[in-house]
Amino acid sequence: MTTFDEEINRYDTHSVKWDHTEEIYQKAGLLPMWVADMDFKAPKAVIDTIKERVEHGIFGYSMPTNNTKFAVQKWLDRRHNWSIDTEWIVFTPGVVPAISAAINTYTSQGDKILIQSPVYYPFRDMIEKNDRVVVDNPLVLDSDTYKMDVQDLETKVKDPAVKMILLCNPHNPVGRVWSYEELVTLANLCVEHDVLIVSDDIHFDLIFKGHHHTLISTISSDIQANTITCIAPSKTFNLAGLQLSTIIIPDEKKREQYEAYMGKMGLFAPNALGILAVEAAYTHGEKWLEELLIYLEENLTFLTSFIEERLPEIRVIQPEGTYLVWVDFRSLNLNHEELEKFIQNDAMLALDEGYIFGDGGKGFERINIACTRSTLEEGLKRLEQALRK
Repeated sequence: MTTFDEEINRYDTHSVKWDHTEEIYQKAGLLPMWVADMDFKAPKAVIDTIKERVEHGIFGYSMPTNNTKFAVQKWLDRRHNWSIDTEWIVFTPGVVPAISAAINTYTSQGDKILIQSPVYYPFRDMIEKNDRVVVDNPLVLDSDTYKMDVQDLETKVKDPAVKMILLCNPHNPVGRVWSYEELVTLANLCVEHDVLIVSDDIHFDLIFKGHHHTLISTISSDIQANTITCIAPSKTFNLAGLQLSTIIIPDEKKREQYEAYMGKMGLFAPNALGILAVEAAYTHGEKWLEELLIYLEENLTFLTSFIEERLPEIRVIQPEGTYLVWVDFRSLNLNHEELEKFIQNDAMLALDEGYIFGDGGKGFERINIACTRSTLEEGLKRLEQALRK
């Protein structure tokens, strides 16, 4: 049984979350509960595999083998009911670089790309930094649940200049796990209007009870041919620093185009330790994942109860997946700059400010609950003390 309550000192490990928070936020003493990695050790099988490889002592150029692809293939079949050919797999050094590569492969400068804000902010960054135009199909907050604005979506995908949609499922930061019906509606519109779907499913293993994740490519052969699926073990098993993601491109022509662009970038040799981590995690990490999901559920329950009982001024938008919780502070009547100062200067917390995910995120904060219960409690108590002032 994994002990997720174990306190592990992450300082002096080059951790973005712990070693660089002061530099990034320009303030000392903040409790970091922002960037999306976990404060838990990876599965023992992954650690042991990497230790054995390190002891070998030679770190030359490495390439994934069929075993690497088989591990991904079996995981998708077993956990997500998607039978893929291993030829469909392309390995990249992360999902964000993969999205940038897709933008450059399948669109041209000046083309429009659709997002659904408030959404993972690198989506907008990659579109704009590659000289494409952002088209926003904002999500609608209906009571305590975010929904797609299908009428607005249909209007916007009809524009022939819209060439691609960046789908986030489970959605970061609002926590929605899109239903089968919602995905069918979106996918059919995209197929009808020749809009390529790039689906970021990186959190797809982190689904809370009562919800089911659907990979959009599994809906039909037409949708599968029109979709680029981005997954990774990085969120599932806390391996982000090993820089290896899996991009699944069933359509042969699209895959050849993508690989040609990757070759032009000189990306051909993945991280040697990342290759082994993928194999070990997908082959031996399932029990660890099941234990993790129980702990995350308990952390979510703890956070929700604490806020409902002691911080009624704010409310939790209940996530259906991910370990990121979207919290509504709008009743405090602070603008986004005032809220940011309150969180950092009064509560002494480093959170992800809602406005960075788009205008619809103003008044919200994203909290990472993939931490020990004691860290979570400390963060909530800091927030309580600041509110009571």
